[in-house]
Amino acid sequence: MREYHVAKNGCDYADGTSEHPFLTISKAAEVALAGDRVVVHEGVYREWVKPAHGGHSNVARIVYEAAEGEKVVIKGSEQITNWELVEGNVWKVELPNSYFGSYNPYKEVLIGDWFIYPPDNFLHTGDVYMNGKSFYEAKTLDEVKNPVVRTEGYNPPWTKHAEPLPHPEDTVYQWYTESDHEKTVIYANFQGKNPNEELTEINVRKCCFYPERTGRNYITVRGFEMAQAACPWTPPTADQPGLLGPNWSKGWIIENNEIHDAKCSGISLGKEESTGHNLCTRTHRKPGYQYQMEAVFRARQIGWSKEKIGSHVIRNNVIHDCGQNGIVGHMGCVFSEISHNHIYNIAVKHEFFGYEIAGIKLHAAIDVQICNNNIHNCTLGTWLDWQAQGTRVSKNLYYANDRDLMVEVSHGPYVVDNNIFASSYNFDNISQGGAYLHNLCCGTMRREDVLDRSTPYHFAHSTEVAGTTVVYSGDDRIYQNVFLGGNTIYSEQSIEGTVGYNGHPTSLEEYIDKVTALGNGDLEQFIKVKQPVYINDNGYLKGAQPFQNEAEKFVSTEDPEIKIVAADDGTYLEWKVDAGLLKVPTQVITTEKLGMPRITEAPYENPDGTPIALDTDYLGQARKSNPTVGPLENIKAGMNRILIWK
Repeated sequence: MREYHVAKNGCDYADGTSEHPFLTISKAAEVALAGDRVVVHEGVYREWVKPAHGGHSNVARIVYEAAEGEKVVIKGSEQITNWELVEGNVWKVELPNSYFGSYNPYKEVLIGDWFIYPPDNFLHTGDVYMNGKSFYEAKTLDEVKNPVVRTEGYNPPWTKHAEPLPHPEDTVYQWYTESDHEKTVIYANFQGKNPNEELTEINVRKCCFYPERTGRNYITVRGFEMAQAACPWTPPTADQPGLLGPNWSKGWIIENNEIHDAKCSGISLGKEESTGHNLCTRTHRKPGYQYQMEAVFRARQIGWSKEKIGSHVIRNNVIHDCGQNGIVGHMGCVFSEISHNHIYNIAVKHEFFGYEIAGIKLHAAIDVQICNNNIHNCTLGTWLDWQAQGTRVSKNLYYANDRDLMVEVSHGPYVVDNNIFASSYNFDNISQGGAYLHNLCCGTMRREDVLDRSTPYHFAHSTEVAGTTVVYSGDDRIYQNVFLGGNTIYSEQSIEGTVGYNGHPTSLEEYIDKVTALGNGDLEQFIKVKQPVYINDNGYLKGAQPFQNEAEKFVSTEDPEIKIVAADDGTYLEWKVDAGLLKVPTQVITTEKLGMPRITEAPYENPDGTPIALDTDYLGQARKSNPTVGPLENIKAGMNRILIWK
């Protein structure tokens, strides 16, 4: 075991000791082997770190860490100090294409499967920053010379009624690029400032810390700030490089970092290229849905399994101001833990849009545990798409998002428990077999079936495919939540409370009786019958409406005056609690209580196969045998002010 040191006064021809450190992290990444530690000392390192080796196990990993108490920044950008004034507030810099090596972000455009806006794909992976502020790319030089006040870019349909997201200042900072086979020219409007006297940067590297080769396992990345990478669009049918990530490996720990200003994705736990790369966009032979299905089976052929892929730990990071995702991943995220992260300002520039955007966007999140995170001011907080099986979303805080949580074309079992969903649009439930337990739900839920796309499900705690099926909608368990009314209704499918489940049977036996009553048949008989739902012991406030067959519940039209208050010492929940809410008859929810989803026939349990018992609340406090509805056990009648994020 060796300990290598890196410092700004070092030399890559040195031996990497504390007395004679390396100059670059990349040099240490060439030589570090299993069991070694790389300690990086204070400074800004402008490089793409590509670990050449990995560790062997959790006890023989390679650790990269910032020296204790020292600020270490890794940037995918370069500072530019030779800007030339063109006219007015517009400056330019001319760079030879050789400056960028094999990847020129000012030639690479944002494009790929499910990329929607702008339709002419003029946006590049490059960007311009002044004093850390990201500019907007203009379509023409004239736009840079004559900017208009910009308040929004592309707004997806659901944003028009949602809570306002941060918009750019009235002052418009824009840039434009032109290039030929020899040079790249970048123009930017600096609004009266001299860019050569400010910290002016352009991103030039695709990643900051990301191995070029797959299978670099058991690496720890700890304590860095990483920023300004020219990452490409990352759909689930493409290679998914992020600013930071393991690139189809196993056992990484990414902790205590600040990740920001990735053009697209901050941390990637995602798919690699050999199983398909934007084939729908490139060939138009098949829909992206079909290529995504093929990617699952191709991944199995190259060893997608718990033994080789996933099992990462992503914790205690601050992730913000990324254009597409804070955390992204397809299949490479399996069996991972994402906990205690603060994720905000994701995709709020609205400069581009596609159907792969969220604070956390995962496909095939098998047995992934998403716990104790604070996710706010995002276009969409968390999106679990395809194969969310064994997934648990627990004890998270969501607020000021356009939407909080979307679960799409998955079949369960997945668990959503003890969360605070404080936005006015909480759920897109486009799945089946979910368990929603002990949540505070301040907004609406939209539910839809999906009868034209069959998606995979798996044997329990495995990547092995057990079958595929469509989403009939329903088969959900909804116990001991609090639902709040008084929100804007976004569509006929967007409902406050559980009234949208009216007409569903309340047991599997009743469901089977309805199917068999239709006579002989096959698939068409099941499509005609709504799946059972299991709903009880919930609280409905301020006009939220209950499921018609809910036996035990509390209903009130009184305003609980719920607020999320961000203060200097943390984030607080204010809640005027009705005494009647504390009297709902309840029980501790367990694996036995939840049963199994109809399709997957797999229990709601922990990733190691042990039973779940919801015996602690959002704050980790023990629950009584007759617990309080909602995420907080020790609330009192009257006004409560509770610290929910420190």
